[in-house]
Amino acid sequence: MLVAFLLTLLAGGATSIGAALGVLGRGTNPKLLAGGLGLSAGVMLYVSFMELMPQGARVLSGGDVVTASGGAYAALAFFVGIALIAVLDRLVPEAVSPHEFSGRMSGSHGHSELRAPDEQAADRALRARLLRTGTVTAIALALHNVPEGFATFVAALQAPEVAIPVVAAIALHNIPEGLAVAVPVRRATGSRTKAFWLASMTGMAEPVGAVIGYLLLAPLLTGEAMGAILAAVAGVMVFVSLDELLPAAEETGEHHTVIYSLIAGMAVMALTLIVV
Repeated sequence: MLVAFLLTLLAGGATSIGAALGVLGRGTNPKLLAGGLGLSAGVMLYVSFMELMPQGARVLSGGDVVTASGGAYAALAFFVGIALIAVLDRLVPEAVSPHEFSGRMSGSHGHSELRAPDEQAADRALRARLLRTGTVTAIALALHNVPEGFATFVAALQAPEVAIPVVAAIALHNIPEGLAVAVPVRRATGSRTKAFWLASMTGMAEPVGAVIGYLLLAPLLTGEAMGAILAAVAGVMVFVSLDELLPAAEETGEHHTVIYSLIAGMAVMALTLIVV
């Protein structure tokens, strides 16, 4: 259990990488960002359909052979997982939704210049708006990351052989989230420290989500209930991949890089499962 928690902490901590990029004023190479997000999506989709769903169906079937009822319950749990994460996603306003950030916002270059009063007023209004955006985005991301943290924790707890690739996929997914918070907060406040720590704390919602989920659902993490949870976790991962990772990757304009990386992610996950 400690290893599962540490892996979840590592995945959430990757948000700090995006936060660091944001406060340093560096953008992300579109091709690199597209490749990272596409790779993450490939890993998560493959492990969901080829590992978590079959494993959940076997547990629900009560043996190594998947029965019709076991498969049906697994499919039901899969779509329940999708429904839950979709509802949470809809509760986040579109303007601050985690997957709406595509790295297009530029930071302040720190140039001092004498401007007209109306321009200064407009700049103050912009800074206030950016601060609100960054703060609300941080809160939205923190809430959004809770189920992701639990999903990562359960995957690591139940299937250690797929834990590392899943953690890597979630970690890559969290880097642009750190950017999404750090860039507007830094532009609004001028403080690298505030921007970095506010963005980093959103990632810590993942280990918190793992702990809360475990404390609430520990009695269910055995038997058939565990099979349903595994299938639901697969649903969560599929939704995150299709609703967040791939759209954000496509916004970079590097379509072929996204597709090639998606396939590469699946191939890496397949090779990992074969070797292990």
